[in-house]
Amino acid sequence: MDAPNLKLPDYYINRELSQLEFNQRVLEQAKDPKVPLLERLKYLCISSTNLDEFFEIRVAGLKQRVEVSSAPAGPDNLSPAEVLKRIAEKTAGIVAEQYRVLNDELIPALRTQGIRFVRRDEWTDAQRDWLERLFHDEIVPVLSPTTLDPTRPIPRIQNKSLNFIVSLHGRDAFGRPCHRAIVQAPRSLPRLIQLPAELVERGESHFVFLSSVIHAFVDQLFAGMEIDGCYQFRVTRNSDLYVDDEDVDDLMRALEGELFESRYGAAVRLETAHDCTNELADYLLNHFQLGPQDHYRVPGPVNLNRLLAVYDLVDRPDLKYPPFTPGIPKELVNTNIFDAIAKRDVLLHHPYESFAPVADFVYRAANDPDVLAIKQTLYRTTPDSPLAESLVSAAKAGKEVTVLIELRARFDEAANIRLASKLQEAGAHVVYGVVGYKTHCKMTLVVRREKGKLRRYVHLGTGNYHPRTARAYTDYGLLSANEQLGEDVHQVFMQLTSLMKTQPLTLLSQSPFNLHDRLLDLIRRETRHAAAGSRGRIVAKLNALVEPEVIRALYEASIAGVEIDLIVRGICSLRPGLPGISENIRVRSIIGRFLEHSRCYYFRNGGREEVYCASADWMDRNFFRRIEVMYPILDPQHKARLIGDLELYLADNVQAWLLQPDGTYKLVQPKEGEAPVCAQERLLAALAEAS
Repeated sequence: MDAPNLKLPDYYINRELSQLEFNQRVLEQAKDPKVPLLERLKYLCISSTNLDEFFEIRVAGLKQRVEVSSAPAGPDNLSPAEVLKRIAEKTAGIVAEQYRVLNDELIPALRTQGIRFVRRDEWTDAQRDWLERLFHDEIVPVLSPTTLDPTRPIPRIQNKSLNFIVSLHGRDAFGRPCHRAIVQAPRSLPRLIQLPAELVERGESHFVFLSSVIHAFVDQLFAGMEIDGCYQFRVTRNSDLYVDDEDVDDLMRALEGELFESRYGAAVRLETAHDCTNELADYLLNHFQLGPQDHYRVPGPVNLNRLLAVYDLVDRPDLKYPPFTPGIPKELVNTNIFDAIAKRDVLLHHPYESFAPVADFVYRAANDPDVLAIKQTLYRTTPDSPLAESLVSAAKAGKEVTVLIELRARFDEAANIRLASKLQEAGAHVVYGVVGYKTHCKMTLVVRREKGKLRRYVHLGTGNYHPRTARAYTDYGLLSANEQLGEDVHQVFMQLTSLMKTQPLTLLSQSPFNLHDRLLDLIRRETRHAAAGSRGRIVAKLNALVEPEVIRALYEASIAGVEIDLIVRGICSLRPGLPGISENIRVRSIIGRFLEHSRCYYFRNGGREEVYCASADWMDRNFFRRIEVMYPILDPQHKARLIGDLELYLADNVQAWLLQPDGTYKLVQPKEGEAPVCAQERLLAALAEAS
């Protein structure tokens, strides 16, 4: 097929269904007996959390589009209604598998290790007495059971909260008949209750679900009534915040109001106990304006993510991944960090290498009398992080501190609002971003006076300035004193604060301006090399690939003979391996101990190899609705190191999944006589050897 005649809809995987495929790959980790037991439990919880966010954002958005009768189909030619139908079918299978893994694999395996979830029919008399006292002393005082009648409809149910619908009969204190009631479990109550050591076998850890306790003693909440049934349920709501930037005077105040309202957005999913009666389930569906395909019956707790508490409550290192200490590059040991960066760029690969040098970079800048200004973008971090404390300290010391905080970082809005307030109180200049665009780039600029002149030092990253995720996410960070790079970062900060046009950038590419075009140019350059008889080669590692023009350009490159390897952790809408179209494209997803989050791209360029890192995935939003940057890796040794990392990921035959032409994934297995290669384990081993 000639490239100009390529019709993308025939070769485009639906992004929502691709996202569910990723969730299935995470769930597979919970089933893998080679993974430590408590880590398997954690993967199960992650798959539950991912599914929650999928419904809160993606399904909610599709339902809104369905409400608009003229809603167009996506690039895959599927209408929103068709996609929702397929999601319901696929999700039903995922949910069934989640609870099968929990009930048939993890709970029995945990029990053999002395970690038990004790059912009501297994409680000893002593345990029951202790739990009943707990119910009266700690639970009843914060409950507000509500009997339902024509004047008392179902109370407002918060997003993802634990609730119970109770079927009962009898007459209330006023002599009126009662049939139904609602019990809401406040978020202040722990969903898992650990039994005291004196009530369990020595050395064991026993847990009881809050839902079991409420079930056991619910009759004590409705004196004089007969309880016919009590069933847990949970409602997932639309959590995508909407603030019209053009119509608000104070974005922070508007977001604070929207955050409260998001707890009660439109319902998109109902989960109930598996034995909930059809009558009560239909009653709930009708109340929340949901259909049968939005209802999921579950044989266990309605929020699997609450099981994650067990990981921290149980001190069993033998059931977790072995601990490790991230390394520090030798050039940063026992030296002034500015002197080290001035000599040569420093490339960091988290979590194998510590995030501490990044925090130290800002800390030293805050306390260095020669530093005049610090500028930083913050998308996700914590108000109490060392970075935040350093910025506060610098501002209080009178340095020029400018922080661009993206208040609309999804699910981190409240934390970012608190951080913005803290920095403003310290005297920092806080900017909230650009109307209509999320600021997603990760940049720090330090201006320092040296020998009577000003010199710029920068940090550019593929991941967030978040100390905790830096131990769980793989990301690259570059510390540099390159003059051109410093000037480019300065220009971007000037643009973000003044909103004025800046000088053309020399090394950086930036969305929403030229990043998309630059990436297309790089892909098409490889196409031209291949057409001219030179070897074309592209390797890209990213989190998601859905942007149609980039996918079309990759298909055209494949048709021209360019060899393309894509390492895409999550959503991928490109179909690899199609004869005559994408037979030169391979797509793999690495799912392992660490969440693969780094974005880096390699282009052979006729032998003059180029390597880039970026904050951007290859998605419409990253190219057109976000502020992102892509930066080159110029140091030859760092470039070779990144290329080696990419080749290691391509050699992985333990934690890699290959995308098939039909949109499904197949786990890579070592071939006969082939040694197993796990990229993450190899990188950890290299860290240990270097240490």
